[in-house]
Amino acid sequence: MTDHALALARSQGGPDIALADRLFGELRDRTSADRGITRASYGPGEQIAHDIVTREARRLELEVTRDAARNLYMTLPGHDRSHMVIIGSHLDSVPRGGNYDGAAGVLMGMSVVAGYRRAGLVPPQDITVMAVRAEESTWFNASYIGSRAALGLLSPTELDTVARQGDRVTLGTAIHAAGGDVDALAKGAAHLTPARVRAYIEPHIEQGPLLLSRGVPLGIVTGIRGSFRHRSATCTGVYAHSGATPRENRQDAALAVSRLVVAMDDAWTRLSEAGHDLTVTFGQVFTDPDEAAFSKVAGRMSFALDVRSESVAALDLAKAELHTAVARIEQHCGVRFDLGPLTGSTPALMAPGLVRALEETGRAEGFDTLTMPCGAGHDAAVFANQGIASAMILLRNAHGSHNPDEHMEMDDFAAGARLLSRLCIENTDWTE
Repeated sequence: MTDHALALARSQGGPDIALADRLFGELRDRTSADRGITRASYGPGEQIAHDIVTREARRLELEVTRDAARNLYMTLPGHDRSHMVIIGSHLDSVPRGGNYDGAAGVLMGMSVVAGYRRAGLVPPQDITVMAVRAEESTWFNASYIGSRAALGLLSPTELDTVARQGDRVTLGTAIHAAGGDVDALAKGAAHLTPARVRAYIEPHIEQGPLLLSRGVPLGIVTGIRGSFRHRSATCTGVYAHSGATPRENRQDAALAVSRLVVAMDDAWTRLSEAGHDLTVTFGQVFTDPDEAAFSKVAGRMSFALDVRSESVAALDLAKAELHTAVARIEQHCGVRFDLGPLTGSTPALMAPGLVRALEETGRAEGFDTLTMPCGAGHDAAVFANQGIASAMILLRNAHGSHNPDEHMEMDDFAAGARLLSRLCIENTDWTE
């Protein structure tokens, strides 16, 4: 593309922010719960969101397709139809979540291609906006369902055994009910291949406070932390009378789990001081409401553990610390731990050339950006670990995420959309 054509593209092909603003409003109005937003994976809320963006894609005369898992692809054809750049994110939400988590990425992609379409611009290669299914693992006890399915990485076992929280509908049944092809997924059929996808770019609100605290509107991600998780762990001791049972005769599950929490926090400190990237979170700790009582020594505790790092080595070290602590506490407290199923994800590095291109484009557009790791899991990790050049643009967000109060300024969204719009129209070697 000539310098004159590039200048014209930048001036006339700006993203359609009004379209995105309108769609944010419609998503909020049509998927609001009693508090916040609820768009369950393969449930009514997620389907409403997919129907909304499909309608707009057809109005923009984009090519609309779906794969066996009902991931949605909305494509603006480019000069080179043998390759595509995917701008993607998800449309499901956690229960009583916020309106921007996930949806901001899909609507940013829509705003970019709408701007190109309005200006009559043909990008160097296909630009596909992808609305990924089932990213939020709170519904189905599995990570990155939609993106793994698109790349042929979903296992047949998951389709039959993973069930949705609440109604216990299996993943395969839910996909079939949404119109998907479960047989194709069970055979590992891939809709996307690394040879076809030139890059995957995922805009997303930041789910922490770093950009807000630094006063910077946009973050450029260097890598996504992987994890290991025990979502349904238990500790079993012996129920006993709180007044009549001496300390030496107790097998207190509450005390044992508390010791484990402290032990893993100490391990986090040691590993961090040794230079390892790590987070350790016990997100749930509770007794059995039907059996525990004010005047009982707790005989059973349930808990969930989430450990994350950019480094596989650090995850392995934390896992070793966990098993050492469990053995020690079992012996000391006379209890038995059952950590339950182990799930997790692999850390993923973003493409250095794409990260540099985003940094340079941000400077050219006059935006302040912060290059940073990402502590939350995202579909970009799946694409990156399949050898596809991947990147993320984070948008400043107040009040955290996965709650009704998350807040993104449309000015920050517009800045991210301008950065992305310019990047995708310039045919450079930024994926190398």
